[in-house]
Amino acid sequence: MLPRFVGRLGVADAVTIANATLGFVAIVVAFVEIELAARLILLAAIADGLDGLLARRYGGTEAGPYLDSLADVASFSVAPAVLAFVVVTDGLGIGFGAVTAELLVVTAVCALFVAMAVTRLGLYTAYDVTGCYTEGVQTTLAATIIGAAILAGDPADAPVLILAVTAAFTYLMVSRIRYPDLLARDAAIMGVVHALAILVPTAAGRTFPYALLTLGIAYMTLSPWLYWRPQPRRPETDLHGNA
Repeated sequence: MLPRFVGRLGVADAVTIANATLGFVAIVVAFVEIELAARLILLAAIADGLDGLLARRYGGTEAGPYLDSLADVASFSVAPAVLAFVVVTDGLGIGFGAVTAELLVVTAVCALFVAMAVTRLGLYTAYDVTGCYTEGVQTTLAATIIGAAILAGDPADAPVLILAVTAAFTYLMVSRIRYPDLLARDAAIMGVVHALAILVPTAAGRTFPYALLTLGIAYMTLSPWLYWRPQPRRPETDLHGNA
């Protein structure tokens, strides 16, 4: 007897599931090689964009939106929180021999990041899938900025900055700030930089992680007010989005 998903899931769903798998692998790898874990999260972000393209090209399934948000919980909620936790505890020399105030603070910030990311993903699936914008910073963007920041320099040099950025996202992800969807040409440019940051993160003085970090921050800070889109709405059938 075949598994019940055979014939019910499409190619886009397979990529979505691969996204979730990458998130889990990133969590495991984070305790061994933090930069490789950051690259895996960035790769998961590419998969998150690819499943949307495939859903539009070949059609989505009824399970698609739910799988997308579930996968994002692994890759863009839990995984970046674990990366931030590892970077901060290692950078500040926080041990695990006893429960200290420092350990509690770092744990609380990272746990709150997970809580707000899951909240945002649920709200996105329920309310934001039919417009050309979304309210609050996308979990994909938050994970991308954290991953790019880790690749752009030595994480041990800025643990407090990583903790502060993680804490800031706990509000920004559930804020009412409207972020527009990128036009195809801009998404393509972002995708190329994204891919180069994964493939050659140390090339030319870590140029591509810096570029990805710069683009991510520019979109996060400027796009709600300066980014112009001619399209008023996104098709109702766009089942996979950037949550």
